[in-house]
Amino acid sequence: MSVKFQVVPRKNPRDLEAPEKFYAAAIADGEVDLEQLAELIAYQCTVTDSDCYAVLTALEHNIVNELKQGRIIKLGRLGNFQVGLSSDGKETAAEVNSSSIRKNRVLFRPGKRLRSMLNDLSYRKEG
Repeated sequence: MSVKFQVVPRKNPRDLEAPEKFYAAAIADGEVDLEQLAELIAYQCTVTDSDCYAVLTALEHNIVNELKQGRIIKLGRLGNFQVGLSSDGKETAAEVNSSSIRKNRVLFRPGKRLRSMLNDLSYRKEG
């Protein structure tokens, strides 16, 4: 199996007058939702797909709640989730407060197994 990609032209955001360059962009090859993932897991073990779905939805619920409390979620070899922030720069530390925060996001740091998978990918150009 390989990851499909297409060629896309892009302008340089720092120099809009510069000619476009061409880049590879991954093409998604479908989706797998939580229900389908539960069914796939159920076929690989002795747990029913309903039980797998219940565990996965509980996992989702708990990840959200723990991230809201500022905790790092360590999912073993899969990787870690953490909240990240971007803020305005201030002249002194005393000037930095919650209103300085401009953006938040969920950071994911893949574990060894996922990083290894990235090294083993093959690619196929579409179109």
